[in-house]
Amino acid sequence: MPRNTLTREQILTAAIALLDTEGLEGLNMRALGQRLGSAATAVYWHVGSKDNLIALAGDQLWHEITLPDPDLVDWRTAATTMATDLHAMLTRHPWLLQAFGSFLMFGPGKARHDDHLLAIYEAAGFAGAAADQAAAAVFTFVLGNALGPAAAASLTRKLRREGSSNAEQVIGNANAEAREIAAQFPRLRARLDTHSADYGAAPDNTFQFGLQTILDGLEALQRGPAR
Repeated sequence: MPRNTLTREQILTAAIALLDTEGLEGLNMRALGQRLGSAATAVYWHVGSKDNLIALAGDQLWHEITLPDPDLVDWRTAATTMATDLHAMLTRHPWLLQAFGSFLMFGPGKARHDDHLLAIYEAAGFAGAAADQAAAAVFTFVLGNALGPAAAASLTRKLRREGSSNAEQVIGNANAEAREIAAQFPRLRARLDTHSADYGAAPDNTFQFGLQTILDGLEALQRGPAR
């Protein structure tokens, strides 16, 4: 695709698809150019650099998160919707968590999300630094819960790059060894026999339980001490 017919939107769409499949380590301008039917130089002309491309692609993802109107729904419903959408977005695009630690990630998409998030907690009655603290408490909880899927995706790609013909089997064998070690400890052994066959997996609805617990705590703060 010639440079003058290639658009930034097309580049970002292709870059996100490539990053979702191959991760940060699999993104290069030549591979992206092949997806677009264009020379790598044409891609550079539109985005400037690989680092800038990753920042632009990452910022685009924040538009996938619903921004509920705080005048139409209560603050807890709005906060739950935004947190759940954020978790789903990070799970769909696990490379974004990795990018946070390696690239300068900012832009209007994330700023729009962050501004709306503060509006939700201001609607709950938090003001100033308290609104920032409430938003950050929920935000970091969501990030932490998204680390597991992101790590699993990164490890699977790493094993495949290193020539493993069956990355899932390698991970499964490691999980089996982890179970054998865990079975030596009484509480972990009991958990393996009841909650989950996978030692590293949390019980169902753990994310929802944790999110609602944090929101319960924030709501209690707003109500003040019990009398």
